[in-house]
Amino acid sequence: MRYLLLQKKSKIFIYILIISLYSTSCNSSNTDKEVTISEKTDSIADYIKPIEGKNDTISLEAIEKGKVLISYSDCYTCHKEDKRSFGPAFRDIAKRYPANKVFIQMLAQKVIVGGSRGWGYAVMLPHPKLSAKDAELMVSYILSLKE
Repeated sequence: MRYLLLQKKSKIFIYILIISLYSTSCNSSNTDKEVTISEKTDSIADYIKPIEGKNDTISLEAIEKGKVLISYSDCYTCHKEDKRSFGPAFRDIAKRYPANKVFIQMLAQKVIVGGSRGWGYAVMLPHPKLSAKDAELMVSYILSLKE
């Protein structure tokens, strides 16, 4: 008798759990449709978080060399130029960081050493065989993509 009573309670519990999960998923899909354009823009701004600073001129030669170095590297495995992939888009990186010597050197070191938590939970693997000069050229190209 007790076994049957436990079986009934278990079935009722499962039904209640299923109904609550279903109603939660229905409610969450409705809230997604009610997101306004300004809220979406705010989330994009939070994602990029621009840093104030002066932009220096990057030579055309450095930009071209950096572009070639990136094309022969593994950068495009995790990054795309215009859209977010596993890592941030190159244009988003350019929007965040000022194109000056300090940030170029800092980002070049991040490319060489690797890092995480700058753009969410994605981890950038280290590139220890890359020279500091080549990494700076690559970062110069990325930062030249400012709109």
